[in-house]
Amino acid sequence: MKKKTSVWVLLLAVAIVAAGCETGSQTGQTAQNKPKDSASTQVNDSGATVDTPEQQTASDGKSSTSPSSTDKAVETGGQTKTDASIANVRMDNITALRLIDGQSGWIGGNGWIARTDAAPSGSVGSAWNVQYQGKGTVQQIFALNGEQAWAVMEDSGSLLATHDGGKLWEAVGTVPEQGQAGFLHFVSSKEGFSGNQYTKDGGQRWSSLPVPSHMVGQPYYHDRQNGWAVTQKTDRSIQILHTVNGGQNWTPVMSRTTEGPLNGVTIRSVERGNAWIELVGDTGMNQTSYSLWHTADSGQSWRTVLANSTAGGGPAPGVSQQDNQVTKNEGTAPGMLYAVNSSTALMGGYCAPCDKPNTIGWTNDGGKTWNNGKQGFDGYGGQQIGMANAKEGWAIFSDSEQAPILYITSDGGQHWTQSHVFDKPVTPGS
Repeated sequence: MKKKTSVWVLLLAVAIVAAGCETGSQTGQTAQNKPKDSASTQVNDSGATVDTPEQQTASDGKSSTSPSSTDKAVETGGQTKTDASIANVRMDNITALRLIDGQSGWIGGNGWIARTDAAPSGSVGSAWNVQYQGKGTVQQIFALNGEQAWAVMEDSGSLLATHDGGKLWEAVGTVPEQGQAGFLHFVSSKEGFSGNQYTKDGGQRWSSLPVPSHMVGQPYYHDRQNGWAVTQKTDRSIQILHTVNGGQNWTPVMSRTTEGPLNGVTIRSVERGNAWIELVGDTGMNQTSYSLWHTADSGQSWRTVLANSTAGGGPAPGVSQQDNQVTKNEGTAPGMLYAVNSSTALMGGYCAPCDKPNTIGWTNDGGKTWNNGKQGFDGYGGQQIGMANAKEGWAIFSDSEQAPILYITSDGGQHWTQSHVFDKPVTPGS
């Protein structure tokens, strides 16, 4: 009887142990698959979830937990991607720059947008936070302030926007085809312009504004009523026109003759009645002819700021070959034009055969005098210039074989100091 009882006790013990093992296995699987408690995670500036201090790496260098990499996610343009699908961003070709102030700003490139802000230590622009990853190349970034900004994607014309400093970038619309080459700028959180396209709902819908016939390039609407445009007729006469009633009437405010066709126009108007207008002529032997004009009184009077006539491109548009009184910008082709206000504008120069192909010139007296910078900069892949005000600015020069370099100025372009080299990939949310 005792022997039989012992056998039953042994069988019962084995059953209990087996049940306990199965229960433990199920409990462990449930714990592994259970979502993180919402109170145990935080969201960083890029939208990526990060562990709370209790879950982060312990002081001895060992992780106190071992979460799967798929537990973390980053919000990119309204879409969530796991860490496994997030690529390190190599900033090898920067195609857009916009400053918020002298310490902060956005840049963009092929499929990404990043932001930098003032840091307690380190040089300006030395730390970047990738805020967006997606398809397309960023053509332009425009910031109304540190919270509201828009980005135009060159390949699709898609318009991205952020209203929280870049924590979330989302597609809000598409810049119409007619306005893709225009300079995008907003005058409020809702009202914006791109070429002759106008939006009053932050970029969701666009309508066309009137333009004159025989127009070259894109017009520039400073606001809903005031705009500028350049035309050229078959007789090769150039006209600059101005409207003060939303394009219903265009009034010629300057007329010039040119010996060649007008191949490009860039217009910037940062104050009502003020305009900086670049006219681009012919190109030959790696040389492009161009001129820069300025008015501060709605076109009643004009100043010829620059006249870059070249042997390969011919006379600067609107300026005769014999006119040697107008200042010439450095380089053999025009770089980027950046207008700060009615007094101050900067313009890059580019020289393809030169060892230091990039230069930057400026005026701070409305174009009465032009100053050619004494510094040359590396980079055969494009230049970006941005100013926070008349004194503080950044310049970035890209190259196909070298990392882009960021330079900063605090004296309006007289001196530029190297601040950062984009030679390391950046992880979104870092």
